[in-house]
Amino acid sequence: MTTKKIALVDDDETVRKTFALLLGKKYRVETFQDPKQALAKVNGSQPDLLIADFKLPYFSGVELIRKLREKGYVGEAMLITAHPDDVRLADMGRFNISHFFVKPLDLDVLNASIDRVLQPKDPLPPPA
Repeated sequence: MTTKKIALVDDDETVRKTFALLLGKKYRVETFQDPKQALAKVNGSQPDLLIADFKLPYFSGVELIRKLREKGYVGEAMLITAHPDDVRLADMGRFNISHFFVKPLDLDVLNASIDRVLQPKDPLPPPA
């Protein structure tokens, strides 16, 4: 198992358990049932990737990512949603959200995307 950390925020217990089982084989996964809970803990733990459901109690996944970015979170961020028409692409760019996935999730595609996002980045070669 790698030392990469993923934080998942979803109010659906089945989604949280599925992610923990699927991703827990390769990554350290911490799950949260609401954005207030995540906001209190995520910034201090600085996960490598935050995955948030778009529609959450209290405030949206985008709002959670915005608040975390304001507090200094610099890790990767992704959204999952059953309501893709509600996601504003401008918000994704503004808050550096790299991907969003539509429920029901294709777990193979999601897993491959997470692996790609969390791969170590090769440094750019020096200019010639």
